[in-house]
Amino acid sequence: MEKSWSEKFAHPPKPAVSRLGKPYAGHAEGEKMLIPTPALVAAYVAQIPPGESRTMPQMREDLAAAHHADFTCPLTAGIFLRIASEFAWEQHQNSRPLAEITPFWRAVDVKSPMAKKLACGLDFILQQRQREGIA
Repeated sequence: MEKSWSEKFAHPPKPAVSRLGKPYAGHAEGEKMLIPTPALVAAYVAQIPPGESRTMPQMREDLAAAHHADFTCPLTAGIFLRIASEFAWEQHQNSRPLAEITPFWRAVDVKSPMAKKLACGLDFILQQRQREGIA
C-alpha cells in the first residue's frame, strides 16, 4: 500500500549532513552534503514572503548554508519540495485555508516537470503566483 503525502512528509524525521565518499552531482569527495527533510523544505518555503519566490538552486544554497554544509542534495531537495507541495495541497483540499498551508507556489518553477505533475495542477500555481504578483 502506498504511503499518504502526510506519511511521506514525516520521513525522514531529521535532516542529515554527511561527507561525500566520492564525487556526486558535480561536487568533490569530502564536501559536506545536506540531505533535508520535507518538513525542512516546507519551513523554508513558508518563510518566503508573499509576492516573492525562490528558485530551487537558491533554496538549496540557503538550506546548505543554514546547516553548515557545502551543498544540498539536488535529488532529495526536489523530491521533498514535491512532497511538501502535495501535502499542502492535500491539507487545502481538506478545508485548510490557503493562508495556513505551505505556499509552495512561491518555490515551484512553473516550467519544471514537477509543476505539471502536482495534483493541484499548473493553473492553480499560476493563479496563486498571479494573485501575489509573482512573475
